[in-house]
Amino acid sequence: MTTGQGGNPYGPPEGWNAPPPPGPQYPGYAPAPSAPTGYGAPQPMERPTTVRAGLGAFIAVLILGLVSSIVTFADFDNIMNAALAAQGTSTADLGVDRDSFVRLVLIVGVVIGLVMAALQIMFIWFAWNGRNWARVVLWVLGGLGVLSGLFAVASPRAGEPGFLVSLSVFSLLLTAAGIVLLALKPSNDWYRFRKWQRLNGQR
Repeated sequence: MTTGQGGNPYGPPEGWNAPPPPGPQYPGYAPAPSAPTGYGAPQPMERPTTVRAGLGAFIAVLILGLVSSIVTFADFDNIMNAALAAQGTSTADLGVDRDSFVRLVLIVGVVIGLVMAALQIMFIWFAWNGRNWARVVLWVLGGLGVLSGLFAVASPRAGEPGFLVSLSVFSLLLTAAGIVLLALKPSNDWYRFRKWQRLNGQR
């Protein structure tokens, strides 16, 4: 019986290399990689300046609204008297007690203001975290605010201090800026990216 090199009668000679497996071989080329997870994902991006500035404008409007409310409540008697005098009437003509009327108006104003401020803060928070529906709500509220602001600036209330009129103008401009900034392309791209992240289980 013929033995291989080294005296091994059952296997190939020592130092013998097996031939390559059948099939085409392409030296220097690695196998094609499989498609990565999340194939087709949008380009990752940080929160753009347009979103930061746009939401910052809405926050500034909230602050100006708070300042306006404080000024109004601090001088409410004079503002109310001037407004009633401009209409040629008084609380007595309305058939209500003056103190009760003032108290009622202040309570209603505070409650409505707090509720609206809380809702807007919530919408701003969700929009900051990439919720597009919150951005749409801010657009709607901002659009209504711009319309009412234009009307208030064009027809100021009788007896309204000039400081409050100036605050209304600044709020109008900031609201318009916030609407525009949140509608720009970088903002749109970022909200689309955040939506893709949520659909794929990413925060």
